[in-house]
Amino acid sequence: MRRILRLGSRSILLYIAIVVVVGLVASYALVSAPDSSKFQGEKGVLDLTQAHVSEHPIKLNGEWAFYWQELLSPADIRSRTERGEQVNRYIDIPGSWLGYPLDGQSLKGEGFATFRLVIRLSEQDRNARLALRLPTIFHAYRLWVNGERLAEVGVMGRDKSGVTPRLSTKLVFFQPADNTVELVMQVANFHHKRGGITKYIELGGSDALTVRKNLSVASGMFITASLLVIGLYNLLLFVQRRKDKATLYFGLFSLLFGIRSLLVGELMLTQWFPYFPWELQFKIEYLILCVSGYIITMYFDCIFPNYVSRWFRLGSRIATGALCLVVAATPALIYSKMLLVIGAIVVLHMVYLMAGLVQAAVRRKEGALSFLVVSVITLVTVIDDFLYFNGSSPVGNTSPLGLLIFTIAQMMLLSSRFTRAASNEERIARELQDANNKLTEMNANLERTVHERTQALSEAHDDLRTSYDRLLHSEQGRKKLLAYITHDLRMPLSSMLGYVEAVQDKVKPERNEQYLKYIQDNTIRINRMIEELSFLSHLETGQVSYRMEQVPVLCFLRGFFEQYELVVRDAGLDFRLDTGNTEEYRTHLPVVEMDAQRLDQALFNLVSNAMKFTARGGLVRLALTVDEVQGTRYAIISVQDSGTGIPADQLEQIFDRNYKYDRPGAEKDIEGSGLGLAICREIVQAHGGTVRGESDGKTGSIFYVSLPCTVNEGR
Repeated sequence: MRRILRLGSRSILLYIAIVVVVGLVASYALVSAPDSSKFQGEKGVLDLTQAHVSEHPIKLNGEWAFYWQELLSPADIRSRTERGEQVNRYIDIPGSWLGYPLDGQSLKGEGFATFRLVIRLSEQDRNARLALRLPTIFHAYRLWVNGERLAEVGVMGRDKSGVTPRLSTKLVFFQPADNTVELVMQVANFHHKRGGITKYIELGGSDALTVRKNLSVASGMFITASLLVIGLYNLLLFVQRRKDKATLYFGLFSLLFGIRSLLVGELMLTQWFPYFPWELQFKIEYLILCVSGYIITMYFDCIFPNYVSRWFRLGSRIATGALCLVVAATPALIYSKMLLVIGAIVVLHMVYLMAGLVQAAVRRKEGALSFLVVSVITLVTVIDDFLYFNGSSPVGNTSPLGLLIFTIAQMMLLSSRFTRAASNEERIARELQDANNKLTEMNANLERTVHERTQALSEAHDDLRTSYDRLLHSEQGRKKLLAYITHDLRMPLSSMLGYVEAVQDKVKPERNEQYLKYIQDNTIRINRMIEELSFLSHLETGQVSYRMEQVPVLCFLRGFFEQYELVVRDAGLDFRLDTGNTEEYRTHLPVVEMDAQRLDQALFNLVSNAMKFTARGGLVRLALTVDEVQGTRYAIISVQDSGTGIPADQLEQIFDRNYKYDRPGAEKDIEGSGLGLAICREIVQAHGGTVRGESDGKTGSIFYVSLPCTVNEGR
């Protein structure tokens, strides 16, 4: 029952995990997936007159006017326009100015610039309250909307000393005065390898973008809280049980990536602590990425030992230490250029581990297949994450979702291991308790046990004595049988010798033919006696082989009756066949696995005995009945005669090979070896059956042969 409940609880956990994962995927698809907008800015102008942005937000992608190394306000741009100066540089947004061709050279990531975009709205949007959803922009900026400054993150400046970097997401609201919206943004970067507007800016109705931002915050907080709780829980498990280091590495992994999820996406850390140091924030994020490969490698080695080589562990430790040292000792402008290297090392760790997982799954290691599946999902999200932060992927930050799926799967794997370990401990405790109870009971009843063992030894001694007596009795029986055979052979042999001498001496030549007939009959009798004695000896020592086959008993008995009917009737006896209640089994005839030839011999011995001890005019009756005992059907063949009968006190002895009963009143010329019933018993017992006799000693006797029927009976 406990096993069923345990399996049921695992199924419930699995269903809950599936629901959570599906819900997270759906929420991420709703919140993070980029739309494939057909509206693109061209030469600094984005025409949205055919769109309804208040209900369906639009990402402001396309060409923006680009003023390199200039910090211009809307008034400055307006003055230039009035003087007739034309804008001749445009840049695709989202995108970094890193690598932008200018005067035959490619721009570096450090610098400052001004971006401008003019948006033309539809009539239905000009009176709506709109909003801009601003992502993190590297690394300080100011934003004007229709000449009004609505947002500023960090401190703007023209050199590194005058710029204070900061990352934050914002949602700004405005009311357009007409059907035109002018966006002017100053951006400065002197602390990171990439500068500019590298992510999408969304324009839409204030309510729609507020809901979208709240969904994104809720999704991020759910993932963060889940990772932090799971991480702390597993670290506490390790504190309670330090022997299992899998919970240590898994707890560190979940806790660190829970902290990292505060530093990406909606940047909840900077929203809670606006003055949190930007450099420390970046170092924490990069250090977590650097150590993640090593931690997951050690966790895998704890779950599936002997699948991670010593050289890979050493190389992972060296590479992780070197990367962490570079990140800790250098500014972001240097170590941010190593993002692809860090990503490649992390991906290398995961690919190596997945190769080990494939081997473990092939060898049917518990949890290896599920570990492999979630690792593939996590690897895809991690690769996309690195590409996204490197500006090469349009999909948003998906690694927190992939890591949460991975974490939930590992939590289920670890809980399964803990459950199994706890179950084993409970089982061992129960077994120890049972053993202790049994030991206590044995100690309490030691005297009784000794007495029982002594009594058992006494009974065994008595059995040995009985066996010895039986063996002695059997030896005496064999001696008696030998004497009996010797006596029976001596008399006919002596008689035969006298008749041979009479023939040789021609005492009465006219009776020579009678003498020869007597010699012939005695020779046949002696030969039969010797054959039966030899055959019985072979039966008792198991030297006789049987050719067993399934035979319908009714058909066998009818054939036997037809075969010996004339023999019995020629002896002056009435021979009858009675099938009894077998008529009730016409659709299921009793079938017995038998050697028909041997069983024929056994039955003929019974019929022959009946013929010998039944006077002429008597009856020999052959019958068949079917009985069922404890679920097993038996075919019972009976041979009954109307002869003189057998005394009841001798019924158990008539089947012994050394027993011969001379019935009172029997004819003097009835002779036999006394081996027929013994042979009959041996053959029947070889068929798994029994034979017994009944008689009142006056009105004949009846012998019953009981044979077990097979399970699959004929029809």
